[in-house]
Amino acid sequence: MSKRDGRTEMETGGVEHAVEPARVRQLWHLLEPLHAVLYYAPEVFEEAAALGYDTKGRWPSYFPLRAAPLGPVGAERVASAFYSFSPRMVARYIDSAWATAEPGAILAARLRGIDRAYRAIFGDRVDSPELVEAAALARRAAEAVNTAGRPLAAAAAASEWPEPPHLQLWQAATILREHRGDGHIAALLVAGLDPVESLVSFAAIGAASVERFESRGWSATEWESARERLTARGLLDETGGATDAGRDLRHRVEHHTDQLAATPWQLLGTADTARLADLLGDFWVAVLSSGLLPSETTLGIGKV
Repeated sequence: MSKRDGRTEMETGGVEHAVEPARVRQLWHLLEPLHAVLYYAPEVFEEAAALGYDTKGRWPSYFPLRAAPLGPVGAERVASAFYSFSPRMVARYIDSAWATAEPGAILAARLRGIDRAYRAIFGDRVDSPELVEAAALARRAAEAVNTAGRPLAAAAAASEWPEPPHLQLWQAATILREHRGDGHIAALLVAGLDPVESLVSFAAIGAASVERFESRGWSATEWESARERLTARGLLDETGGATDAGRDLRHRVEHHTDQLAATPWQLLGTADTARLADLLGDFWVAVLSSGLLPSETTLGIGKV
């Protein structure tokens, strides 16, 4: 159990340092792009290509780059942890991933690529006092996560901290987003949404286009079957749009996700959490202004 000032998360319980759900979600919105650069930056692609991965498309490097902290595990375990990707798609890329490079080499390549990418995006600000302070606060939050029942967060948290502050910022963002993501899967399970249903129901509330969600590898037949199941539950109407019940369910999923992601920010405290949000603004803008990230993602950032 993570501790801060000698107290466990269960002892603080979020009471002493209450952080509003809106702040929890804001920190996700601010930190997610800082992590996601990993999957789009040309510098990272170059490092992945040097290991032998095909970088003409996104996915051949995405799967080993994200799954490497888990170790050389098989496609079934990766599909379980990633949840919303078709197991067939996961197997297509993971079955050969560790034959191309072992996870330790991939982890080192990730840091080299992010180092180069952040320097290109942030310029002189990569060594600024603001980034150093943001990295220290984000690291404190990341070190406060409880990784029980959260395989991706636990794997990310097990990595040694790099020395440069800008790489600490990226690693903290990675731990915190995987912590939230693991909690999101728990919220989906509680809501009774299987992997493909989670995407269909999310598309139905306008989180992203159906075409964007098709990138997760499910067949048209699987997508339509999920729509039929959700319609039978009263969550979709006959046009495939969300009913009031469907929208309410997705709202409860996102609210539950915020609740499950709150503990690191509760332990960091309201003042330091607010300070981190202020500090991250300029770096968030720099990443978005780089043009590296797509304007629409399957995460629904800015729409939920």
